[in-house]
Amino acid sequence: MKRYLENQVKKDLAKKMVFIGGPRQVGKTTISKNISSENFTYLNWDSSLDREIILKQEFPDTKLLIFDEIHKYKRWRNFLKGYFDKNRDEKQILVTGSARLDFYRYGGDSLQGRYHHLRLHPLSYAELKMSSNEDLMTLLNLGGFPEPFLAGTELEAKRWSREYRSRLIREEITSIEQIKDLGTMEQLMLRLPELVASPLSVNSLREDLEVSFKAVARWIEILERFYSIFRLSTFGSPKIKALKKEQKHYHYDWTLVPTMPERFENLVAMHLLKWVNFEEDTKGRDLELRYFRDQEKREVDFIITENRKPIIAIECKWSDDELSPHLKYFKNKFPETDSYQLTAIGKKDYVSDTKIRVMPAIKFLKGLV
Repeated sequence: MKRYLENQVKKDLAKKMVFIGGPRQVGKTTISKNISSENFTYLNWDSSLDREIILKQEFPDTKLLIFDEIHKYKRWRNFLKGYFDKNRDEKQILVTGSARLDFYRYGGDSLQGRYHHLRLHPLSYAELKMSSNEDLMTLLNLGGFPEPFLAGTELEAKRWSREYRSRLIREEITSIEQIKDLGTMEQLMLRLPELVASPLSVNSLREDLEVSFKAVARWIEILERFYSIFRLSTFGSPKIKALKKEQKHYHYDWTLVPTMPERFENLVAMHLLKWVNFEEDTKGRDLELRYFRDQEKREVDFIITENRKPIIAIECKWSDDELSPHLKYFKNKFPETDSYQLTAIGKKDYVSDTKIRVMPAIKFLKGLV
């Protein structure tokens, strides 16, 4: 399967190094190998043999060098800077990692200006060229990670998801972060899917897990760094009395969410983040994915801003329902914002008198990436 970033990676490699970030098993290694056919060398820092080749710089004579998980090497930035500056005319360098590379800048000179950063996301409705509501239900149940989706059964998807969570903490996170209480962190991972779509209270989690506020906050940050979850902040403006500190969270693997309406909202969140990141990484747009919640408890699921101004507002519903009064309130405050109410299994498709488009989600999702 040709992934949506392949053409962009090829284009960017002609000028600079390319860093591909994203969750483990999302397809980073596959896309890296696909773009260069046979003329590449793949080196994984987790392999002792590959690690020796990297440290000695005894690279085979291939045009493309692919470094996987090299951010676990403390001097990785200095190493890449020095090698790229000496060999930029002869070599192309592609770096992949399952942790957010911008968080692991271990000293040394900046690589600014020497690389393009692209974020690879799970498979989506548009990327899979889906066309029906049955396709959407399949995606909801199997998730967007290639292995469980291509396996094609919910049983395999559940087995993969359970093993994935365990390996993420026991292998990936502990290879970089020092975690003293892995058991309680795993309890946190099991608890978080039940809290999707609601404001995330670190203090409540602290009480449930009987650990410190600082520990829970750090674990959530680590899960975010390793592309397990992502958080959305509220959208604020002088026109509205937004709650500034409350955040919501969602999972890259939306199949973890136990209830279908919240799982559908998580799927939409993931699709929107994929589009926002793609537009940022490939076109340089100043976009953010947020949500709206004010002091009167009015809430809109997603707000996309450009240059800090809202351009898209989205409310998610499982089935056909009355038009959200909160979405109407937001549209009234920001009339230039394109506003949508999306349904998972609903059939209605119309534009309200307040210029809000009510439509099945599949029609909206196929227009993304």
